[in-house]
Amino acid sequence: MRNHVKNVSGWAVLLLVLLATSVQARSLPDFTGLVEKNSAAVVNISTTQKVKKHSKLPKNFQIPDLPEDSPFNDFFRRFFDEEGQQQSPDSKSLGSGFIVSDDGYVITNNHVVAGAAEVLVRLNDRREYSAKVIGTDERTDVAVLKIEADNLPVLKIGSSSKLKVGEWVLAIGSPFGFDYSVTAGIVSAKGRSLPRENYVPFIQTDVAINPGNSGGPLFNLKGEVVGVNSQIYSRTGGFMGLSFAIPIEVAMDVAEQLRDKGKVSRGWLGVLIQDVNSDLAESFGMKRPRGALVSRVLPDSPAADAGFEVGDIILSFNGEKVVRSKDLPPLVGRTPVEQDAKVKVLRKGKRKHLRVTIGELPEQDDITVASGTVKPQKQNRLAIVVADLTDKQRQKREISEGGVLVTETNQGAAAKAGIRKGDVITMLNNVTVKDAGQFNKLVDDLPAGKSIPVLVHRARSGPLFLALKIKEEE
Repeated sequence: MRNHVKNVSGWAVLLLVLLATSVQARSLPDFTGLVEKNSAAVVNISTTQKVKKHSKLPKNFQIPDLPEDSPFNDFFRRFFDEEGQQQSPDSKSLGSGFIVSDDGYVITNNHVVAGAAEVLVRLNDRREYSAKVIGTDERTDVAVLKIEADNLPVLKIGSSSKLKVGEWVLAIGSPFGFDYSVTAGIVSAKGRSLPRENYVPFIQTDVAINPGNSGGPLFNLKGEVVGVNSQIYSRTGGFMGLSFAIPIEVAMDVAEQLRDKGKVSRGWLGVLIQDVNSDLAESFGMKRPRGALVSRVLPDSPAADAGFEVGDIILSFNGEKVVRSKDLPPLVGRTPVEQDAKVKVLRKGKRKHLRVTIGELPEQDDITVASGTVKPQKQNRLAIVVADLTDKQRQKREISEGGVLVTETNQGAAAKAGIRKGDVITMLNNVTVKDAGQFNKLVDDLPAGKSIPVLVHRARSGPLFLALKIKEEE
């Protein structure tokens, strides 16, 4: 009887293991149908960039008349023309793309076709077409191509906003020239901000993306395109588990503007912003860090006209919460020009609602600041020496009035907060700095043991809020 019970128990355990294995196997997605259905609308893109000619041979130098079998003949033919002008072979590159209309419009990355003299699009059935570049947008890294063909297969466009972290996604492309390679993974994060890419809230995945995948589609399990594979994070040049895709809503909006108008218009607010860390949150009387801190309001900008002030903390834009400063540029950028937007800010501890008419982002929106020197004054309680700005220094820094130049720093509260020699301080404890005398009086009145916001203008990086705290004994 006991042996019978043991046998039954053993079979039960084995059955449970088999069931668990079966359930686990069923939980893994099968991508075969998705690939078979959508590969035809994914394309391979090859480009040729003309390389500029270089310097000529010396003026009196002539290519020698060498014997036919001389190995130097091939050298001179390859690198110099008949006039002795040095030349280089054309540069070639590979990428991917996908068809979005049956009459031949193709989306890819800007960096795939940038500077290309010739663009060739090859379909899955090995048909090849010479493509025309309809338009490119460097800020989002999106480009639109057109091939002369009809009744082409088209991909279904989905929504990246519905993606969830942990969801399965798949990419089809041509890494290193290996056409129609399929790789899969999950969504690692959403809304990623990358350096110099302020207007794209990237989708981060662990899908294997390598050179040649750029411009190819990122699919969800429904076979819908949810992103355009664009960048990888790598220290080796190859895949390291961090891939980034442009949300399909961003890519399609840019593509439609390029197709219809030949250029892209983006909303512009006209403020420089930064993150709010825990020290700054304390200095502004906030319970926790959040929002986008305004470090500068550009003159003659929509923000200036709407009454924005330096030190405002933007909490929401058109009803969308601004948790970090990186959340704001995409929200503003996709707002139509001349449309009104409602903005909630925290100003000196009180919430305030502003209404701003969004402008168009200028072509060049970089702010540059220069440095200078003036006669120093006495060291103050922050262990720094400041001086008034000259008119020339003020003009270089684009500071219309007020502010003091830090000419010397020593060990103390200011240095610990990150204030450097050459910084210009324009605001201290939410009070505008007029000159060196007034600044030193403000310093004398600062409370000890409490975080205080200070606004500095720094060469090459612009305005920046820092939080400083004076020790009790100081």
